[in-house]
Amino acid sequence: MKRAFSISLILICTAAVLGLAACSGKGSAGGDYTAPATPKAVAASHAEVIAYAAAPTAVEYESTKSATTPAAEQPPESISSGAETSGDADVLYVAARQQSADTWQFSVTIEHADLGWDDYADGWDVVFPDGTVAKPDDNSSFTRLLLHPHIDEQPFTRSQSGIKVPAGVNTIVVRAHDLVDGFGGREVQVNLTVAKGVDFEVNRLDS
Repeated sequence: MKRAFSISLILICTAAVLGLAACSGKGSAGGDYTAPATPKAVAASHAEVIAYAAAPTAVEYESTKSATTPAAEQPPESISSGAETSGDADVLYVAARQQSADTWQFSVTIEHADLGWDDYADGWDVVFPDGTVAKPDDNSSFTRLLLHPHIDEQPFTRSQSGIKVPAGVNTIVVRAHDLVDGFGGREVQVNLTVAKGVDFEVNRLDS
């Protein structure tokens, strides 16, 4: 609004100046004489006014610049890798003791950096060659369920008696489980026909 008013005022003033210039000449031969503005001069003046009107003001320039210049791209926020865990539970040692022809007791030493009730080693399994897990009863989650964290007892050993091993099964694998990472830690393979091996010992009835 203000800009339009300024342009109109400039046009009016230009016209007035040109009119005065045309009328200010003296008719006497000895007096000063000012030639009236020529159409070319008038056109030039009008061109200057139009050029001024077309030029953007500082405010318009900054506004246009802000509207057309894209904002700098921001780097994507880093994605959290999630809560830290204590890692897998490892089986360190297994002691197998035969109780009857088909029944065994297993004592398993486990190491896991238990953090508390949300992350601790919660069980271990005896696994037969066909993948079957030996359990003391049908409702058990593991061969040996661990009911609480062992934060201040690492490594630790827990036993399970009354585990039935089918006839003909001579080799078993012992694995450990933790609440967060599940299985995946170090396992120990036990040959039940020998007295001792790597990280295990066997006590048979006939030995």
